[in-house]
Amino acid sequence: MRSNQRREDGTRGIMQSVSETREVADGLEVRLAESAAEVAAAQALRYRVFYEEMGAKPSDAMRDRLADFDDFDSVCDHLLVIDRARGKGAAGVVGTYRLMQRSAGEAFGRFYTAGEYDIANILANGGRFMELGRSCVDAGYRNGATMKKLWDGIAVYVFENDVELMFGCASLPGTDVQALAGHLSYLYHHHLAPETLRPRALPHLHVDMNLLPKEALVPRRAMAELPPLVKGYLRLGGFVGDGAVIDHQFNTTDVCVMVKTELVTAKYRAHYDRTIPGWSEE
Repeated sequence: MRSNQRREDGTRGIMQSVSETREVADGLEVRLAESAAEVAAAQALRYRVFYEEMGAKPSDAMRDRLADFDDFDSVCDHLLVIDRARGKGAAGVVGTYRLMQRSAGEAFGRFYTAGEYDIANILANGGRFMELGRSCVDAGYRNGATMKKLWDGIAVYVFENDVELMFGCASLPGTDVQALAGHLSYLYHHHLAPETLRPRALPHLHVDMNLLPKEALVPRRAMAELPPLVKGYLRLGGFVGDGAVIDHQFNTTDVCVMVKTELVTAKYRAHYDRTIPGWSEE
C-alpha cells in the first residue's frame, strides 16, 4: 500500500501490489482510494458521521454537497475500508482515514495540525513522518473487525513508505474542559511527548492540560475512559503535545498525538520476512 504519489522514477513499487492482494478478509477490503468517486464516498461518510451524527457545524458548501471536504483532500492519500457486499468501489466505503506524508505536506505548504499547534519540533526532528486524521467508521460497522482493518492498513502504509513518526489531532468529546480534567491531566502526566518532538498548542488556542495533580489520578481507570482511538495510539507507545485546543466547529477538545512507528513496522517486517522471501531487497 505504497502512497499513490509516484516515486521519482515513475513507479509505485512492487510492494503495493503485494499488499493489495492480501488485505481482503470477511468481506472487508482495506486499500487506498483509487478514484475521485471513492474520495467523494469518503467525504460523504465523514459528513454523515461528523455533521449528521456528532453535530459538527458544516459550512454552507458542505451542507449543499452533503460532504466534508477541505483543501487537504487533494494532496492526501485516503485509506478506505470497503464492504464488498455493498459494492466493490465507492458504494462500499464504510471506513476511512486521511494520510499525508511529509513530502506532500511540504509541497502543499502546510499541515492540518499546524492550524492548532506549533509543530516546529516535529518538522525539525520527526524524520520521515506522516500526518493522519479525519478517521471515521459508518455506524453499522463500529466493531473490532473494521477498526482492525483500518489499523492494519495504516501499519502496511507506514511499513511500505518507511514512515518513522505519525502525528495528528485526536479528539475528546465535548468542550467542557473541567469535565475532561481527568483525561487531560492523565495525558499530561503520563504521556507527554519528549521535548525534542513536543508540539505546543498555539498561544491563542492553548488550554492547560495540567488540571489535576498526578497523585489524584488512577492511571488504569483514566486510560480505560479515553476514547478508543486515543487509547489505540497510546497502546502503540504514543504521546501528546503540550496543551489542548477547543474545536467549536466539531464540539470537541483536541490533543496532538504522536506515535513513533517502531512497534508497527517491527510487526510487519516480521510478517513479510515470513511470507515474502527476499522482499527486503527491493
